[in-house]
Amino acid sequence: MPWAATANGVRLVSQDAFAGARGEAFVATADNPSAIYYNVAGITQLDGLNVRGGIYTLYLDTKFTPPSGAPNSGTTYQDSDHWAAAPQFFGTYTLKEAPVSFGLGVYAPYGASITWPDDTGFRAVATKGSLTYVRMNPVIALKLAPNLSIGGGVFADYGKIDLEQGLRPTASPLANYFAFKGHGWSMGYNLGILWQPLEQLSFGVTFRRSETDMRMKGQTELEQRPLPHLYPAISIPAHADFSFPETAVFGVSYRPTPDWNFEFDADYTDWQTFGTVTIVQEQPAPFPVQQNIPVRLNWQDSWMYEFGVTRYLANGWHVSAGYVFNENSVPDSYYTPIVADMDRHFIGVGAGKKGKRIDFDVTYQFGYGPPHAVSGSTASSTPGQFAGQNADGTYKFMSHAVLVSAGVHF
Repeated sequence: MPWAATANGVRLVSQDAFAGARGEAFVATADNPSAIYYNVAGITQLDGLNVRGGIYTLYLDTKFTPPSGAPNSGTTYQDSDHWAAAPQFFGTYTLKEAPVSFGLGVYAPYGASITWPDDTGFRAVATKGSLTYVRMNPVIALKLAPNLSIGGGVFADYGKIDLEQGLRPTASPLANYFAFKGHGWSMGYNLGILWQPLEQLSFGVTFRRSETDMRMKGQTELEQRPLPHLYPAISIPAHADFSFPETAVFGVSYRPTPDWNFEFDADYTDWQTFGTVTIVQEQPAPFPVQQNIPVRLNWQDSWMYEFGVTRYLANGWHVSAGYVFNENSVPDSYYTPIVADMDRHFIGVGAGKKGKRIDFDVTYQFGYGPPHAVSGSTASSTPGQFAGQNADGTYKFMSHAVLVSAGVHF
């Protein structure tokens, strides 16, 4: 299934319907199996065997309007990749005879998918980008005291990337394009702490770090000849190293009564790891394409501020609402349309039920990015610079999403 970026560079932060309804403010609550992602220490709150899975389905609408004075000014363009979905699976087991819990999560912490028309005015900067990313995350957690737990795990990540841009400002009359396609693996770890000093108050912290760069191995594909029927597209073995960022989340949950849970989280992403990525080709490319191609991203650190509230009702039912403010991660200086990031706002509402054996949650999430005007940008790689194109213009974002999660416990 395609993966879609919803915010914060290419991070996918919605991994559970209950947490999504609370604006992702879950690190200090973390009381279902998706705690493997949100705060691994929280799985010590679960007894026996628990399994929970879900799907995050999105409709995305990203628009671009060229700047005043451009040949196509006044035209509004849309990306063509509107629909996307990301599934998740989490399982936990807590020993009866010891305060130890084990778990396994399979989910997508990153992702992107966007395709622009050829006549936007930034064809030589970018036309297409997609990232498929899957994480397998075994974990263990220990309850040190009735009110204090710690946990940690390792993860193996698989990524697949597809990037494409033009080599000239237009796609005709001479066919031309440049693409990089690759896939690879990396390793990392996650840690978590959950502390409840008072019945009404709980604190949570989680930290994730990739220990190795993800080397995407594959090939470049390019076509730029004047007679493409005589000189077809060529492919060159190539690779590029991506350093996915550290993330840290801090949260506090306040529960004035057993019927209410208010939580605020601050979520940090170290996007400075996305500085300059070099596409290394194993042999020289036809002139004027360089053999080693630097792609300047220069992304910046960003925060998400998350607030959520849950009202617990009779017979295991609950309703939740939440809000997220997400800072832009992509600076205007090397703005890239394949991410088209900006400050965004997300509102979630949901309901669910927790039974003796089965539980479920359903959530609706609305996302909105106010118009973001980019000016003075420079193309991140040489084709755009040679073609005299950049990503200047105004970008808008809106999304609708439905999250569904269900679990069984024994």
